[in-house]
Amino acid sequence: MKNLDQRNQIIEYSLKLNSTNLSPLRSGNISIRVNEDNKEGYLITPSGKKYETLKSEDIVFMCLNENADKIDQNNKPSSEWRFHRDIYLNKKGALAIVHAHSPHATAVSSHGKTIPPFHYMVALAGGEDIKCAEYATFGTEELSKNVIKALENRSACLMSNHGQVAFGKNLEDAFELAQEVENICHQYTIALKLGKPKILSFQEMKKVLDKAKNYKKG
Repeated sequence: MKNLDQRNQIIEYSLKLNSTNLSPLRSGNISIRVNEDNKEGYLITPSGKKYETLKSEDIVFMCLNENADKIDQNNKPSSEWRFHRDIYLNKKGALAIVHAHSPHATAVSSHGKTIPPFHYMVALAGGEDIKCAEYATFGTEELSKNVIKALENRSACLMSNHGQVAFGKNLEDAFELAQEVENICHQYTIALKLGKPKILSFQEMKKVLDKAKNYKKG
């Protein structure tokens, strides 16, 4: 089977969505950019299958220039394939994507809130804040456009009344960023309970963004 290692990696991290509580049951989805039969595209989790049941042949390959209606309907891609495709088309640095309905990110997104620079770690998403994409029905072109807008100059965003999405140079990086976003959202909800948090200045966040480019977990 083509790209077997990548297919198995998607299954591995799909299971981690559940085990880390980043996304329960069937919610969320994962993809990796690949080439298959000289076609540029991506592998993505299928629609409606529990992660614990996934097999390598369940992972769906899609070309960057095709729609889901061209895919074998016996093995449908995730309903969110559109924004995966559009992220790959718009972000050269996106080699893997994690979309999660993580509890705290989803809670914050239900208020349509952008996460301000209350903590310097906000910069890990690539900007001085973490944007929240406007709401649109799941799986739609409108939602995809909203996500792309919120990801301008960023590698992660919230999705209003939905969850979050993050991308990276590989699946490990994308998954770690999704975990960071969830943790930031958790901290932000705690901070709000205490009142209005202090917000770091634009100048300070510029300094942090420069440092964040070389940030390594220690």
